[in-house]
Amino acid sequence: MRRSIPLTLVAAIFALSGTMISPAQAAAGPCRPGQGADLRGKDFTRGAQLPYSLRCADLTKARLRGVELLQKDLTGAILRGADLRQANLTQATLKYADLRGADLSEADLGQMHADHADLRGAILVDAEAGQAEFPHADLTGAKLTRAELTQVNFTNAKLIDADLNESSPGQLKARKADFTRAKLHEAKMGQSNLGHATFKDADLREAVFTQAELDGADFTGALVEGASFVQADDADLTGARGTPTGVTGLPTTPPLVTDTLTRTSPAERPSTTSPGGLSVGLVMVVLSAVGLAVTVVIWGVSAQRRTRRNTRFALMRRGAEEDITRLGEEIDQLDYEFQVSGRGGMTADGDWRRAIDAYEAAKNALAVARRGEELHFVARAVQDGRNALARLRTRSSHR
Repeated sequence: MRRSIPLTLVAAIFALSGTMISPAQAAAGPCRPGQGADLRGKDFTRGAQLPYSLRCADLTKARLRGVELLQKDLTGAILRGADLRQANLTQATLKYADLRGADLSEADLGQMHADHADLRGAILVDAEAGQAEFPHADLTGAKLTRAELTQVNFTNAKLIDADLNESSPGQLKARKADFTRAKLHEAKMGQSNLGHATFKDADLREAVFTQAELDGADFTGALVEGASFVQADDADLTGARGTPTGVTGLPTTPPLVTDTLTRTSPAERPSTTSPGGLSVGLVMVVLSAVGLAVTVVIWGVSAQRRTRRNTRFALMRRGAEEDITRLGEEIDQLDYEFQVSGRGGMTADGDWRRAIDAYEAAKNALAVARRGEELHFVARAVQDGRNALARLRTRSSHR
């Protein structure tokens, strides 16, 4: 049975080495500042090679725009003020990482693990973060405008003053999360687990909470005008401001027009013409035109975003296809070497079969992949195949 090392013993070890650390600090995270590689301010956007290990690395203000960080281990790394725009952090591990003020706009964060990470003031505008993990993370003041947050885990996370306007946080796991003063205008939070979450003074106008779990959630001072709570049976909007939809038993706002207008004489009735001579109808036409223009602009931005995402996926898919091709060439080359050297019997080895199976699995995974995060199955299969070939070569050389 493995025995855990007491935190007091950990503190004592660091004290003997000349570095004082308290038991609380030993439990806070896996790294000490400066323990990993010193990469502060480094530019990795022009082909510079990243070190093999980024665990606990200091990447303060590093330039990593568009850099491939798929499945990288950045546990405890310092990325304060780093440029991670359009970077691929799919399935990357950033537990206890310091990302204060980092720019992750349009980055791929799908299935990323950022437990206990510090993202205060971070920018995640237009980020793709489906199924990402942020339990116990601090996202105070973070900007997540238009971010894709489907099935994200925000359990016990802090999102105080965070901007989630127009984001897509459906099916969240955000029990006990703190959304105090957060901006959630038009946010889609349907079917989310928000039990005992805090929404004090948050902007929830036209947000969607359909079928969300809201037992114990605090909406004191929250603006819920036009928000939908259809089938959110546990919603308690005591102290909330505005008139939501889908909630029974709430007082409705008084009508803006009263019967006094019908009792006034024609001379006393308000004119339908503005003081400057513009009719109400003309004003409505102008407003409609403005609304149409705004809609066209938003549609154009969405189309550009889809184009960038599709282009990025096409590049990633091409790279995965090249990896599969190289694996096939390695298998053919090794088969040729076995036949020429009279070691054809090596193809009966179990690792030979594993390499062939991994090659087929990689091709099948590539055929069904539709999003960038799905390509990690291809990368894993290719790596399994190469590992099998490496073991086979080692045994062959010994024989």
